[in-house]
Amino acid sequence: MNLVLAYAASAAGKPFQQMEIDLGPLGPEEVEIAVEHCGICHSDLSVLQNDWGNTVYPAVLGHEVVGRIVAVGEQAKGLQLGQRVGLGWNAKSCMHCSSCMAGDHHLCATVQATILGHYGGFAERVRTHWAWAIPLPESLDGGAVGPLMCGGVTVFAPLDQFDIRPTQRVGVVGIGGLGHLALKFASAWGCEVTAFSSSPSKFDEARGFGAHHVISSRDSDAIRSLAGTLDMLLVAVNVPLDWSALIATLKPRGRLHVVGAVLEPIPVQAFDLIFAQRSISGSPTGSPSVLAKMLDFAARHKIAPQIERFPMSKINEALDHLRAGKARYRIVLDADWAK
Repeated sequence: MNLVLAYAASAAGKPFQQMEIDLGPLGPEEVEIAVEHCGICHSDLSVLQNDWGNTVYPAVLGHEVVGRIVAVGEQAKGLQLGQRVGLGWNAKSCMHCSSCMAGDHHLCATVQATILGHYGGFAERVRTHWAWAIPLPESLDGGAVGPLMCGGVTVFAPLDQFDIRPTQRVGVVGIGGLGHLALKFASAWGCEVTAFSSSPSKFDEARGFGAHHVISSRDSDAIRSLAGTLDMLLVAVNVPLDWSALIATLKPRGRLHVVGAVLEPIPVQAFDLIFAQRSISGSPTGSPSVLAKMLDFAARHKIAPQIERFPMSKINEALDHLRAGKARYRIVLDADWAK
C-alpha cells in the first residue's frame, strides 16, 4: 500500500490539510506501521514553523507513533505482522558506523529523523527501519504510550547513561511535556527529586508527579539556597534561565544536562565548573536498546504521561492548544480516518 492519507503542511506555519502521499516501495529492511495513535511534541511545532531551518515541505509530522505492523520487508528482523510497536524521533540509521556498532544508533552521522525529509506519523501508515520499531510491553496503554517514544526516552536516557544512583539527588527544570515525565522517572529511580517551575499553579502537580521539593525557577535567591546539593540538574525547557544560580546548585562532580532545545547561548563561567569539577552536557532521544529499556521500566513502575486526547481529524485544534501552552502535559491524536 504505497498511497496513504496523511495530514501535511505545505509551508512554514500553514495548517495541516489532508492529502494523499506516496510512500514508495517498501524497503527490504523496512516495516510499515498502521498508525493507531500519535503524540504531538513541541518538536513537531518547531519543525512545522521551520525554527531549525531544515524542514522539508510538504511536511508530514508526528514522531510518537503507536500502531501495528502491516508489512514487513524481506530482510527485516525480529518483527511480525500484527505486532504492536512504537516509533519515536528516528526512523533509520546506517547500522554499520562506529556509533551504530557501539549501540549508539541515535548518534549515527546519517541518522534519519522520522519527520525531517521523511513522512511521519500524522498519517494512516508510516515506514521505518525494523530496528527503530520498538515492541511495546502489553501492560502499557497504547493510547498513552506514544509520548514515551520521544519525551519519555529523552529524560530517561540521562539517568541510565550517567549511572544515576537511587541515593542521589536530581533536579528537573521545567514541568511541562518533558519535565513531568522526568519527575516520574527520577522518582521511580529512587532519587530525591527537586522540581523547578515558573508556574506556581504547577507546584502541587509537580509533587503529584514525584517531586519531593518544588522551587520557583524565577526566584534566584531560592535557587541559590540549594547551592551544592544536586548530583544532576536536568533542564527540560527551551528558555533562558539564571544559569549561574542553577550551576551553583550542583555538588562537586555534579552535572547540568540539557534536553530542552534552548536556542540562545548558555553563558558559563569557567571557574563555576573547574573548582567543583562540574560538567555541562546534553543529549537527544536514545538508541533502540535504550528505548526498549525505558519502556520496560515504565511498564514495571506504571509510568505514563499525563495526556489530552484529540481525534486526528482535529489536528489543527490540537496544535493550537499546544501552541497556546495549554497542554497538560502531552497531546495524543487518535486515528479516525474515514472509511
